[in-house]
Amino acid sequence: MTRETYLKRSLGTLAKRIKESRVLLVGAGGIGCELLKNLLLSGFGEIHIIDLDTIDLSNLNRQFLFRFEHIKKSKALVAKEVGHKFQPGAKLEAYHANIKDSQFNVDWFARFDVVFNALDNLDARRHVNHMCLAANVPLVESGTTGFNGQVQVIKKGITECYDCNSKEVPKSFPVCTIRSTPSQPIHCIVWAKSYLLPELFGVSEDNSDEFDHSEDAENSDEIENLRKEAQALKKIRQFMGSDEFARKVFEKVFQEDIDRLRGMEDMWKSRDAPEPLDFDKLQEESSGVEIMVSCDIRKVWTLAEDFVVFKDSLDRLSKRLKTLQDTTKSDVKPILVFDKDDVDTLDFVTAAANMRANIFKIDPKSKFDTKQMAGNIIPAIATTNAMTAGLCVLQAYKVLKEEYDQAKMIFLERSGVRAINSDSLQPPKPNCPVCSVVHGRLNIDLQRATLNDLVEGILRLQLGYEEFSLTNGLETIYDPDLEDNLPKKLVDLGVTYETFLTVIDEEDDQPRVNLELIVLAPEFSESESTDDRKPVSLEKISDIPRKSKPATPASPEPEPVNGTGKRKRDAEEADLSNGDHPTKRVAGMSLEDGDGAHPIVLDEATGGAILIDDD
Repeated sequence: MTRETYLKRSLGTLAKRIKESRVLLVGAGGIGCELLKNLLLSGFGEIHIIDLDTIDLSNLNRQFLFRFEHIKKSKALVAKEVGHKFQPGAKLEAYHANIKDSQFNVDWFARFDVVFNALDNLDARRHVNHMCLAANVPLVESGTTGFNGQVQVIKKGITECYDCNSKEVPKSFPVCTIRSTPSQPIHCIVWAKSYLLPELFGVSEDNSDEFDHSEDAENSDEIENLRKEAQALKKIRQFMGSDEFARKVFEKVFQEDIDRLRGMEDMWKSRDAPEPLDFDKLQEESSGVEIMVSCDIRKVWTLAEDFVVFKDSLDRLSKRLKTLQDTTKSDVKPILVFDKDDVDTLDFVTAAANMRANIFKIDPKSKFDTKQMAGNIIPAIATTNAMTAGLCVLQAYKVLKEEYDQAKMIFLERSGVRAINSDSLQPPKPNCPVCSVVHGRLNIDLQRATLNDLVEGILRLQLGYEEFSLTNGLETIYDPDLEDNLPKKLVDLGVTYETFLTVIDEEDDQPRVNLELIVLAPEFSESESTDDRKPVSLEKISDIPRKSKPATPASPEPEPVNGTGKRKRDAEEADLSNGDHPTKRVAGMSLEDGDGAHPIVLDEATGGAILIDDD
C-alpha cells in the first residue's frame, strides 16, 4: 500500500483537507527542518518555505536536511531541494528572503490555510503574529531552548496571540558600564564585539542595541567620549595593512584610553583602578607563543597568548577587508561583521575582550565561552526540535478541523513527572495592543491623498471619531495638538502601500479599541476620470467595540482563625488552577519569552540575560 493509503486510514476525511491545504513555514533551521519533513510525510500538498539565513557548519549537527556540501547555500532553497525526496509529488516553493519584506504583505499571508513559525528572534515572531492576525490566518508558534520546548496555536478572536503576554526584552548595558567601568566578562565581550570590531572593520556601533544610550547624566559624558574615540579610531584605520596597524590599535584602546580613565580618580575610590597594558613588554613575553594556540577553544588563554591571537586575527581581518574593497565594484563599501561561526571575528573578540578583562581585573573567558556569550547561544538539542515539530503538526490537524477548543498550549520540559505537559488555550487579552484591534483596509491614491482627506473624510465623517491620534508604526502623524500635518500628503508622512496606520481613540469615557488600517492601492476603472476618483476610501469594516472597563478589585477575604492549614491548602489548589498552572509557570520561565531574537536565560556568571539563538 502507498503512504497515501495509510494516511487516509489514519486521518480519514482530514487526509483530503491536508493534501489540498497550502501552508507557510517561516524558518528552516532546527525546528524548521524537522517540521518540513513531518509536513511532507503527513501528506501536506503545498508548502512555502522562507528563510533569510544560509547554512553554516555549526548547523549540521541538528538540521538534518543539510550536508557539508550545502554550507554557505540558502537554507530555504536547499530545504526545498532535499524535501522533494520525502514527497516528490508535493508542491514546494522556497524564498531566500526576509519575512518582513514588503512583498510578503497581508494579502500574501491570507493565501495560506496555516502558518508555522519556526523562528529564532522576537522581532520576526511578532511580525508574523501581527500579519497572521491582520490576514485572519491561524498560526502555530513554536520554539525550543535546550531540553525545553513550546507550541502554541494562535487564532484571531479565539486564542491569545503571541503579544498578549509581555516578553522579557534582551538585556542592554549602559554605555558608561561598557566603556568605563566593566565588572563582568560579558561587559568586555560586548565592548569587543559591538564597539571595537565595528569601529575598525565595519560601521560605527553608536546605535547598537546592546548599549543603553539613554541621555542621563551618567551616560552623556561617556557618549561624547565614545564619539571622540570613534573619530580617533577612524584615523587609525588608515594604517590598516601596515606593520604599524596592530601597535596603533593596541596603544589607543589598551593604553591611551585606560590612562584617560585612570585620570578620573573619583571613579576608583571604591574599586581598583584599571592598569594599562604595554605593547613592547607583551611583544617580548609572547615571543615563544605559537599562533595555533587559537585552535584550543576550551582553554583560557594567558595574556601573552591573547596578545598573539589579537595581532594575528587583526592581520587576518585587515587582509579580508582589503580584498573585499579591491574586488567590490558597487558603491556600497564592504564591511566585516561579527559572526559566532566566523573564526577570524571570534578570535578577535575573544582576545580583545580578555585583554580588556585583564586591565580591569576581571576573569577572562575561553574561546568556547566567548562564542556562547557573544553569539547568544546555548547548545540546541536535536530531539527537542524533533518533538516540538511533531507537536506542531498534531496541533495543525486540530486547526484544519477548526477544533480550537481541542487545541492546547504544549510544553516540553526535562523536569517534572512528564516530559510533555499542556494547558488550555486562553482567550485573547481584552487590552492586547496587537490582537484586540479591529482591522480595516484603506484604499489610498498616494499621489493625491492628504492627511486631512483621511482624518476629516474617513475617521471623523464616516466613522465618527472625535478625539483620537494616528500613528504610522514609527511615529504619531496626527493628534489634536498636531494639526500642522493635515495639509501634507500622506506619502510625505511616511505612508506607503502596505503601511499599517493605527487609530487610537482618546475619548475619556470608554474609548473604542484601536483601529488598524492597512494601506492599499485603489483599483480604478478605465471609465473613471482622475477628478472622479476619491483620494481615500475605506472598505466596509465591522463595528468597532468599546474597550472593557477594568474590573473593580474584590475585597480580600479575612484571614482564617486557624491560619496556616487553610492558607496552605488554598495555595496548593491555586497551583493547579488554570490561571496559575504549575507547568505553564515553570516552562514559561525558560522558553521563548525573550528576544525571541530569542529565548532568555539568566546567567548568574554574567549577572545579566544571555540571548539564545537556535538559528
